Amino acid sequence: MDSGVISETPSRTAALKFSQILTAPNQLTLVRLAFLPFIIIKLVEDHYGWALILFMLAGLSDGLDGLLARLLKQQTLLGQYLDPIADKMLLSSVFLVLSILHKIPWKFTVVVFSRDVCIVLISGLLYTIAGLRDFRPSIFGKANTFAQLTAVVFVMLFQVEHTKWVWVGQQTFLQATFAFTIISALHYTYLVGLRLRAAGQHAAAIAGNQSGAPLASNLEDSRR
Repeated sequence: MDSGVISETPSRTAALKFSQILTAPNQLTLVRLAFLPFIIIKLVEDHYGWALILFMLAGLSDGLDGLLARLLKQQTLLGQYLDPIADKMLLSSVFLVLSILHKIPWKFTVVVFSRDVCIVLISGLLYTIAGLRDFRPSIFGKANTFAQLTAVVFVMLFQVEHTKWVWVGQQTFLQATFAFTIISALHYTYLVGLRLRAAGQHAAAIAGNQSGAPLASNLEDSRR
Protein backbone atom coordinates (compact mmCIF):
# COMPACT_ATOMS: atom_id res chain seq x y z
CA MET A 1 0.00 0.00 0.00
CA ASP A 2 2.73 2.45 1.00
CA SER A 3 4.85 1.64 -2.05
CA GLY A 4 1.91 2.42 -4.34
CA VAL A 5 1.53 5.89 -2.81
CA ILE A 6 5.24 6.62 -3.10
CA SER A 7 5.41 5.55 -6.73
CA GLU A 8 2.36 7.66 -7.65
CA THR A 9 3.66 10.90 -6.17
CA PRO A 10 6.43 11.71 -8.71
CA SER A 11 4.12 11.02 -11.68
CA ARG A 12 1.43 13.27 -10.23
CA THR A 13 4.01 15.99 -9.61
CA ALA A 14 5.33 15.73 -13.17
CA ALA A 15 1.78 15.85 -14.57
CA LEU A 16 1.04 18.93 -12.47
CA LYS A 17 4.17 20.72 -13.71
CA PHE A 18 3.38 19.82 -17.33
CA SER A 19 -0.19 21.06 -16.94
CA GLN A 20 1.19 24.43 -15.80
CA ILE A 21 3.10 24.71 -19.09
CA LEU A 22 -0.09 24.04 -21.05
CA THR A 23 -2.08 26.90 -19.50
CA ALA A 24 -2.99 29.69 -21.92
CA PRO A 25 -1.06 32.46 -20.07
CA ASN A 26 2.15 30.42 -19.96
CA GLN A 27 1.78 29.44 -23.62
CA LEU A 28 1.45 33.13 -24.46
CA THR A 29 4.62 33.87 -22.48
CA LEU A 30 6.48 31.20 -24.47
CA VAL A 31 5.19 32.77 -27.69
CA ARG A 32 6.66 36.08 -26.51
CA LEU A 33 10.05 34.39 -26.19
CA ALA A 34 9.64 32.97 -29.71
CA PHE A 35 9.42 36.54 -31.07
CA LEU A 36 12.90 37.38 -29.78
CA PRO A 37 15.13 35.84 -32.51
CA PHE A 38 12.99 37.36 -35.29
CA ILE A 39 13.17 40.81 -33.66
CA ILE A 40 16.96 40.56 -33.46
CA ILE A 41 17.20 39.38 -37.09
CA LYS A 42 15.16 42.36 -38.30
CA LEU A 43 17.26 44.77 -36.24
CA VAL A 44 20.51 43.39 -37.65
CA GLU A 45 19.07 43.55 -41.18
CA ASP A 46 18.20 47.23 -40.59
CA HIS A 47 14.47 46.55 -40.98
CA TYR A 48 13.38 48.66 -38.01
CA GLY A 49 9.75 48.87 -39.09
CA TRP A 50 9.30 45.10 -38.96
CA ALA A 51 11.33 44.88 -35.76
CA LEU A 52 9.04 47.48 -34.18
CA ILE A 53 5.90 45.59 -35.20
CA LEU A 54 7.22 42.30 -33.80
CA PHE A 55 8.38 43.98 -30.61
CA MET A 56 4.98 45.62 -30.05
CA LEU A 57 3.24 42.27 -30.60
CA ALA A 58 5.57 40.74 -28.00
CA GLY A 59 4.81 43.62 -25.63
CA LEU A 60 1.08 43.16 -26.18
CA SER A 61 1.38 39.50 -25.23
CA ASP A 62 3.05 40.62 -21.99
CA GLY A 63 -0.14 42.39 -20.93
CA LEU A 64 -2.44 39.65 -22.20
CA ASP A 65 -0.83 36.75 -20.32
CA GLY A 66 -1.39 38.44 -16.97
CA LEU A 67 -4.96 39.34 -17.88
CA LEU A 68 -5.70 35.78 -19.02
CA ALA A 69 -4.17 34.35 -15.85
CA ARG A 70 -6.58 36.41 -13.74
CA LEU A 71 -9.66 35.91 -15.91
CA LEU A 72 -9.16 32.15 -16.36
CA LYS A 73 -7.85 31.72 -12.79
CA GLN A 74 -4.72 30.06 -14.18
CA GLN A 75 -2.11 31.80 -12.04
CA THR A 76 0.69 29.28 -11.55
CA LEU A 77 4.05 29.19 -9.80
CA LEU A 78 5.69 28.54 -13.17
CA GLY A 79 4.07 31.67 -14.59
CA GLN A 80 5.37 33.79 -11.70
CA TYR A 81 8.92 32.84 -12.72
CA LEU A 82 8.48 32.50 -16.48
CA ASP A 83 6.88 35.92 -17.10
CA PRO A 84 9.67 38.10 -15.61
CA ILE A 85 12.32 35.85 -17.19
CA ALA A 86 10.72 36.38 -20.61
CA ASP A 87 10.59 40.15 -20.00
CA LYS A 88 14.25 40.30 -19.00
CA MET A 89 15.40 38.18 -21.95
CA LEU A 90 13.41 40.25 -24.43
CA LEU A 91 14.36 43.69 -23.13
CA SER A 92 17.99 42.93 -22.25
CA SER A 93 18.64 41.31 -25.64
CA VAL A 94 17.05 44.18 -27.58
CA PHE A 95 18.93 46.78 -25.50
CA LEU A 96 22.18 44.93 -26.19
CA VAL A 97 21.60 44.67 -29.93
CA LEU A 98 20.55 48.33 -30.22
CA SER A 99 23.69 49.38 -28.35
CA ILE A 100 25.86 47.27 -30.68
CA LEU A 101 24.11 49.04 -33.58
CA HIS A 102 24.86 52.40 -31.90
CA LYS A 103 21.19 53.29 -31.45
CA ILE A 104 21.22 53.25 -27.62
CA PRO A 105 24.17 54.64 -25.61
CA TRP A 106 26.03 51.89 -23.76
CA LYS A 107 25.50 53.45 -20.31
CA PHE A 108 21.79 52.56 -20.42
CA THR A 109 22.44 48.97 -21.47
CA VAL A 110 25.15 48.47 -18.84
CA VAL A 111 22.82 49.71 -16.08
CA VAL A 112 19.94 47.50 -17.29
CA PHE A 113 22.16 44.40 -17.58
CA SER A 114 23.85 45.01 -14.21
CA ARG A 115 20.53 45.24 -12.39
CA ASP A 116 19.06 42.15 -14.06
CA VAL A 117 22.16 40.01 -13.49
CA CYS A 118 22.33 41.05 -9.83
CA ILE A 119 18.64 40.28 -9.29
CA VAL A 120 18.96 36.83 -10.88
CA LEU A 121 22.04 35.97 -8.81
CA ILE A 122 20.56 37.26 -5.55
CA SER A 123 17.25 35.48 -6.17
CA GLY A 124 19.08 32.21 -6.83
CA LEU A 125 21.17 32.57 -3.67
CA LEU A 126 18.15 33.43 -1.52
CA TYR A 127 16.22 30.45 -2.89
CA THR A 128 19.17 28.12 -2.29
CA ILE A 129 20.15 29.39 1.16
CA ALA A 130 16.90 30.62 2.72
CA GLY A 131 14.27 28.96 0.53
CA LEU A 132 12.72 32.34 -0.38
CA ARG A 133 10.47 32.17 -3.43
CA ASP A 134 8.48 35.41 -3.29
CA PHE A 135 10.15 37.62 -5.90
CA ARG A 136 7.12 39.48 -7.24
CA PRO A 137 8.04 42.76 -8.97
CA SER A 138 7.53 45.95 -6.98
CA ILE A 139 5.79 49.06 -8.28
CA PHE A 140 9.21 50.49 -9.17
CA GLY A 141 10.13 47.30 -11.02
CA LYS A 142 6.92 47.53 -13.06
CA ALA A 143 7.60 51.22 -13.79
CA ASN A 144 11.11 50.27 -14.91
CA THR A 145 9.77 47.59 -17.27
CA PHE A 146 7.29 50.07 -18.75
CA ALA A 147 10.04 52.68 -19.22
CA GLN A 148 12.30 50.13 -20.95
CA LEU A 149 9.52 48.93 -23.26
CA THR A 150 8.54 52.46 -24.22
CA ALA A 151 12.17 53.55 -24.68
CA VAL A 152 12.80 50.68 -27.09
CA VAL A 153 9.64 51.52 -29.04
CA PHE A 154 10.72 55.15 -29.44
CA VAL A 155 14.28 54.18 -30.39
CA MET A 156 13.00 51.89 -33.17
CA LEU A 157 10.36 54.39 -34.23
CA PHE A 158 13.02 57.11 -34.56
CA GLN A 159 14.83 54.96 -37.12
CA VAL A 160 11.63 54.92 -39.18
CA GLU A 161 10.34 58.45 -38.55
CA HIS A 162 12.95 61.13 -37.84
CA THR A 163 10.72 63.69 -36.15
CA LYS A 164 11.38 65.85 -33.11
CA TRP A 165 8.56 64.45 -30.94
CA VAL A 166 9.86 60.90 -31.47
CA TRP A 167 13.38 62.04 -30.54
CA VAL A 168 12.04 63.75 -27.39
CA GLY A 169 10.13 60.58 -26.44
CA GLN A 170 13.24 58.48 -27.00
CA GLN A 171 15.40 60.68 -24.78
CA THR A 172 12.72 61.02 -22.10
CA PHE A 173 12.14 57.29 -21.68
CA LEU A 174 15.82 56.40 -21.87
CA GLN A 175 16.44 58.79 -18.97
CA ALA A 176 13.39 57.34 -17.17
CA THR A 177 14.84 53.85 -17.70
CA PHE A 178 18.14 54.94 -16.17
CA ALA A 179 16.41 56.45 -13.13
CA PHE A 180 13.90 53.64 -12.52
CA THR A 181 16.59 50.98 -12.97
CA ILE A 182 18.59 52.46 -10.09
CA ILE A 183 15.51 53.17 -7.92
CA SER A 184 14.04 49.69 -8.44
CA ALA A 185 17.42 48.07 -7.65
CA LEU A 186 17.66 49.99 -4.36
CA HIS A 187 14.04 49.14 -3.53
CA TYR A 188 14.67 45.48 -4.33
CA THR A 189 17.64 45.49 -1.94
CA TYR A 190 15.41 46.96 0.76
CA LEU A 191 12.70 44.32 0.16
CA VAL A 192 15.28 41.52 0.29
CA GLY A 193 16.40 42.77 3.70
CA LEU A 194 12.80 42.78 4.98
CA ARG A 195 12.12 39.27 3.67
CA LEU A 196 15.35 37.89 5.13
CA ARG A 197 14.49 39.44 8.50
CA ALA A 198 10.98 37.98 8.37
CA ALA A 199 12.34 34.56 7.38
CA GLY A 200 14.84 34.68 10.27
CA GLN A 201 12.13 35.59 12.77
CA HIS A 202 9.91 32.79 11.45
CA ALA A 203 12.74 30.25 11.73
CA ALA A 204 13.54 31.46 15.26
CA ALA A 205 9.89 31.12 16.27
CA ILE A 206 9.74 27.55 14.94
CA ALA A 207 12.98 26.66 16.72
CA GLY A 208 11.63 28.18 19.94
CA ASN A 209 8.43 26.15 19.71
CA GLN A 210 10.35 22.95 19.03
CA SER A 211 12.72 23.49 21.96
CA GLY A 212 9.86 24.50 24.21
CA ALA A 213 7.87 21.33 23.57
CA PRO A 214 10.36 18.88 25.20
CA LEU A 215 10.77 21.26 28.15
CA ALA A 216 7.04 21.37 28.72
CA SER A 217 6.90 17.58 28.46
CA ASN A 218 9.68 17.19 31.06
CA LEU A 219 7.93 19.56 33.45
CA GLU A 220 4.71 17.61 33.06
CA ASP A 221 6.53 14.33 33.76
CA SER A 222 8.19 15.76 36.88
CA ARG A 223 4.82 16.88 38.25
CA ARG A 224 3.51 13.39 37.84
